[in-house]
Amino acid sequence: MNSARGSWARVLCVAALIIATSVFLNLRSRGETLPSPPPLASFPLQIAGWAGQDVPLTSDVLDVLGKGDFLTRTYRSPMQPPMDLYIAYFPSQRTGSTIHSPQNCLPGAGWAPLASSTMYLPRADGTAMPVNRYIVAKGADRLVVFYWYQAHGRVVAGEYSAKFYLVADSIRMNRSDGSLVRVITPIANGESQETAERRAVTFTQHLVPLLDTYIPR
Repeated sequence: MNSARGSWARVLCVAALIIATSVFLNLRSRGETLPSPPPLASFPLQIAGWAGQDVPLTSDVLDVLGKGDFLTRTYRSPMQPPMDLYIAYFPSQRTGSTIHSPQNCLPGAGWAPLASSTMYLPRADGTAMPVNRYIVAKGADRLVVFYWYQAHGRVVAGEYSAKFYLVADSIRMNRSDGSLVRVITPIANGESQETAERRAVTFTQHLVPLLDTYIPR
């Protein structure tokens, strides 16, 4: 019984936060500061020996995503399974265009989570950034998924932490821009999960320094 009450309390808190965020952002009266980063289409096609190829989004998908800049690209390196990169950047989240969590998108596409955790990815400057790590499956196929939320030089893993900072930054900076970055690689036949994760970590470590140009601080 206590567990059920606790679950309902969490649901109500989350709902209240989402509603408060929406109301706050829509009631703001002063003009918003809108950054002008380079388009994601100009994101480097070469990343540490990986060569990228764009995967266009359909008009139906773009309609669902809303007003933002999006990149879907597959990076390949000889003799290795591919890396799929997705970046969604929203210059403003006050008009109803908001980040869609992979927690909803992946199950909607038929991928079932097998394991999840928050990991801390080492960066070149000696710090570490929080990243959501998922292992998902559909039939016999398995994927390693990393994703995080990034805005104004800050990286967070939690969806509700991202919403909290969205409100805080709107007050402090008069900005509501933000992004989601997702990296996916398959666990190939005969390959261990650990090997696939190491590949994803290595690729992500090369990817992260490039993001500041396209996701404004």
